[in-house]
Amino acid sequence: MNKAQLIDAMAAEAGLTKADAKKALDAYISATTATLKSGDRVALIGFGTFSVSERGARTGRNPQTGKEIKIPAKKVVKFKAGADLADSVS
Repeated sequence: MNKAQLIDAMAAEAGLTKADAKKALDAYISATTATLKSGDRVALIGFGTFSVSERGARTGRNPQTGKEIKIPAKKVVKFKAGADLADSVS
């Protein structure tokens, strides 16, 4: 499912116009991004939790040449599915 399909599904499920569903989705993405940028987490009970963690620097290998390369530390976004979501998928 891509963003346009998600907007269509949201509009149909909530009885909104596609324009209103797009605004709602964009607002959610913006708020979630800002919260994660500040180092906090976003918890949606039953759905899951978005959080930021630090991935340390490490040494990797270039698969074409086999030469060692240094991979710098960076922050990554993690998602942990909630119990309701996990149960409904399995």
